[in-house]
Amino acid sequence: MNFEQKNHNVTRAVIYCRVSSKAQTKRGDGLGSQETRCRYYADYRGYTVEKVFKDDLTGRRADRPGLLELLAYLKADRKNPRVVIVDDLSRFAKNVPVHFEMRKSIALCGGILESPSIELRDDADGELHEYILASVHQHQSRKNAEQTLNRMQARCLKGYYVFYRPVGYKYRTVSGHGHMLVRDEPVASIVQEALEGFASGRFDTQVEVKRFLESRPEFPKDLPNGEIRSQKVTNLLTRVTYAGYIEVPKWDIPLREAKHKGLISLETFQKIQERLKSGAKAPARKDINVEFPLRGFVLCGDCNRPLTACWSTSRTGKKHPYYLCHNRACPSCRKSIPRNRVEGDFAELLHGLVPTRTMFSMAKDMFRTAWDMRYAHMNTLKEKLRAEVVKIERQIEQLVDRIVDSESSTAVRAYEQRIAKLERERLIASERLQDDIGPQRPFNEMFELALVFLSNPWKLWASERLEDKRTVLKLTFADRLAYSRESGFRTAKTTIPFNMLGGLNMRECELARPKRFELLTPRFVVWCSIQLSYGRAPGRSSERPTGPATVSGRRVDAT
Repeated sequence: MNFEQKNHNVTRAVIYCRVSSKAQTKRGDGLGSQETRCRYYADYRGYTVEKVFKDDLTGRRADRPGLLELLAYLKADRKNPRVVIVDDLSRFAKNVPVHFEMRKSIALCGGILESPSIELRDDADGELHEYILASVHQHQSRKNAEQTLNRMQARCLKGYYVFYRPVGYKYRTVSGHGHMLVRDEPVASIVQEALEGFASGRFDTQVEVKRFLESRPEFPKDLPNGEIRSQKVTNLLTRVTYAGYIEVPKWDIPLREAKHKGLISLETFQKIQERLKSGAKAPARKDINVEFPLRGFVLCGDCNRPLTACWSTSRTGKKHPYYLCHNRACPSCRKSIPRNRVEGDFAELLHGLVPTRTMFSMAKDMFRTAWDMRYAHMNTLKEKLRAEVVKIERQIEQLVDRIVDSESSTAVRAYEQRIAKLERERLIASERLQDDIGPQRPFNEMFELALVFLSNPWKLWASERLEDKRTVLKLTFADRLAYSRESGFRTAKTTIPFNMLGGLNMRECELARPKRFELLTPRFVVWCSIQLSYGRAPGRSSERPTGPATVSGRRVDAT
């Protein structure tokens, strides 16, 4: 092994410095102190330092950018050898094969390796000494890695997240905990809204979640064009860390409660996983914009296919917006409908959903009564949750006993899977029990926005934001609307709240006269809606319904 170390005519030198990670370049001045020590050595030996090469990677790798740049620099002027100065051999490499591979590469490029910490000699004793030092550095590197891994596993077992911080979190030193995850606002609130929106069905697909995140300037983007990768959305939806829990299968660490506070509950996380497993859905169209908010939601009245929309240019060069059907088998194919007409009819439809003051006041009182009843039911719910936790714990104990007695590996794996499932159910029940079950805020504050929307959905539709308009469509109508070029919108299926408040189909009704009623029953709600549709307020007549109501000559089964 001849590296041709002795050469007394070389007067030019380069310096190589290395630290193990980018974090060390910020926390300390390791690179600067190495460079200073190497320059003092160069001055002592009479060398002229031409260039300094630096790396912030582990010494176990040979493909370090700074080291490769150093080799290219030496190779470009191989006829004029240079001394390569490193502060210590541990800064040069921490792997025996890498060390001698790089030593040989430097020698082939005309370089001579020197260090102020050790004299490198080209004899048997020097070679043995260098080999021993390289082995020691390799051992130290592996030992440090093993100790770091053991400490990380121990922290995970205690409930601390030890990996690179997820989006929406940041690391902060907390008294009594050390380095731990905390919310990183405003990104944390954006991630929370995205996760809860997907769990509740506000976002039907991962594509809609992706577009929501891209529309928020504060959310970090992956690509220069302002987009984020689809894999990032998948990671957000499948990472249990956001529920305040830790699970590391590669370290055999099962699901356990973490020390950091979750952005969502474990129950919400489970809903997200169930939605992901339920199968793919058609992605939301990209061409739905604020110019045509009803595109894709309004159906052709002749063929029941979604209407598309476009701008048409007249002979004068003026552009006109239209909705139209592109189904070639439809008699209305390519027969344009002016946008103002369609959206004007839709506005009338929304205005027709506005309930009377009396009906709205009665509904508000009903909501308050239901609120009070639900609040009184919380203690019973807590007792049920406690009993459920005890029952699950007993089942887990029974399965553990079966595992001990079982000799079949197949049965053991089945028991372990069942235990993992029960453990997850126990954590969800315990989480709900630890949370303050019941309303966190007073009735008026919790229902204020909902009541404002129910009182007049047109106000939200008048917003300039496309998200608000799409929210109105999802919350108001149970199905897409069919539009006829001759008669306009056909009978709309509204959601349950608007059905209760009067709906569109309660215009022509007949009432079977009853004798009494029971407060807050479904039959009473139907009766009140019919009374209000005739302009009569509840309480003006001594007659109350006990039998079924009829709508357009047909019986209404309120139950």
